[in-house]
Amino acid sequence: MDAQGIIDRRRLRRKLSFWRVVAFLVLALAAVLAALASGWRPDAGLGPTIARVEVTGLITEDRKMLDLLDELREDDSVRAVIVRVNSPGGTTVGGETLFHAVRRLAEAKPVAAEVGQLAASAGYMVAMATDRVVAHNSSIVGSIGVLFQYVDASVLLGRIGVDVAAVKSSPLKAEPSPFDPAPPEAREMIGRLVNSSYDWFKRLVSERRGFTPAETDALADGSVFSGEQGLQNRLVDALGGEAEVRRWFEEERGVPKGLEIVEREPKREGRWGLGSAAHALATGLLGFDPLAGALGQAAAGAAGHLDGMVSLWQPPGR
Repeated sequence: MDAQGIIDRRRLRRKLSFWRVVAFLVLALAAVLAALASGWRPDAGLGPTIARVEVTGLITEDRKMLDLLDELREDDSVRAVIVRVNSPGGTTVGGETLFHAVRRLAEAKPVAAEVGQLAASAGYMVAMATDRVVAHNSSIVGSIGVLFQYVDASVLLGRIGVDVAAVKSSPLKAEPSPFDPAPPEAREMIGRLVNSSYDWFKRLVSERRGFTPAETDALADGSVFSGEQGLQNRLVDALGGEAEVRRWFEEERGVPKGLEIVEREPKREGRWGLGSAAHALATGLLGFDPLAGALGQAAAGAAGHLDGMVSLWQPPGR
């Protein structure tokens, strides 16, 4: 074989070696992404841990979060769970489903709530589902109550000359309507609905916090309290944040000392998928922020889910 043939063969070998390495790296990356998508965690198999779950923002009926709480209940490597709450509340049904999921978890292992800035309304409902509510001195807790809001745009529509007609099967169908002032019968209907959920919420508070009905009524007027005030009126059990939660786990619930606290998050569709990674890479190369679309979807999703009664703390406007 002449010298040029030898050179060409070496070049071919180098190219083949390069593409073999590339193919190996692509397969390895695909395997890691597939494992992450199936629920594998880098900390899996490293021994017992304390799991931390974040309940933040508006609370809705979140199937992925419910699945995570059930998964933690079955995970023998998780010795205890911290539910960190930082939420103004959300839908009443969302708070109810999370409440029951946390109670199921607490029947299997120690569970405590660490209140961040805010655990109000449905957020407080989730916190009190645990067996220990720990807040900071300046945290906000409470706002026990239920809210039903609707828009009356009839005056505005009249000013711009729009008249919305409707044919209904019965007087209370689709009431209250944004196109006409709510009749007294509709307001009474909504009042009965709100009061029913409100009474249920108060029963939960009495049961979980050991209050008499009168004690619950005194705190369930929608008021919010600081962490210190919450400790005084027994809405919270202690002050001190995560350090106090760890102390309670170790000294009062028999959790081994010094366990690592590991963040656990719900599985989200496409989070580790090749499609989402490719989309993020493409949008980045085109000069767009990959997070922009996610922010828009989150905002639209939150607004779209708040379509019923809510337990939500709303600071009074100025």
